Parts: sequence; structure tokens; C-alpha cells
Amino acid sequence: MSRASGVAEVTDADFAAEVLGAELPVLVEFTADWCPPCRQMAPVLSALAAEEDGRLKVVQLDVDANPDTTNAYGVLSMPTFMVFRGGEPLWSVVGARPKRRLLEELADVL
Repeated sequence: MSRASGVAEVTDADFAAEVLGAELPVLVEFTADWCPPCRQMAPVLSALAAEEDGRLKVVQLDVDANPDTTNAYGVLSMPTFMVFRGGEPLWSVVGARPKRRLLEELADVL
């Protein structure tokens, strides 16, 4: 998987604990090894995780290894970004984007 440094990986097994049970809002990137735009997003996610530390938790989920969570949220395209707060998905968007644009979009839900 195109791992972003400083960004935790979540799985079907720990999604409920790590994402749905988190105190902070959580940005989940649904990603895959075979997805070039996902690789482009790795440095953006790393920077976002560092800048928003303490305000936003940033994690990645490999869709190929975790079909249950992927299907539960109807994720069909990569990368898909979702923000969860209080166990509920608040916002989602599909496709790579520059960090500035992602931050602007996240500002509405944070």
C-alpha cells in the first residue's frame, strides 16, 4: 500500500475502535496499491497528519485487504476520503486533490 509516513493504517478488525470510537474527528483515506492518485496523496496526508495533530486523526485503509469496511461505506473509487466524527461519516469526497483544496474542504467539517 502507498503508505503515508506518520499516518496509521486501519483494518476491518480495528476500524470500529480506531475510527468510530475515536475522540477526534478522523479522516480516512480508502486506498490501494494499484492506485496512482493514492500514491500522489501520500505526502499530502503525511503533511496533513503532522499539521492537524491533536485536531484531526488521519488514517489509511487498504481496500483490497479490508473489503468489509470498504463495502459497508459503499466505497467504489480510490482514493476516497471520509471524515468520521462520533462514529458517523460526516463528509466524503473521491479523488486526489492538492493539500490546500483538501484543507479548505475539511474546514467545513472540522
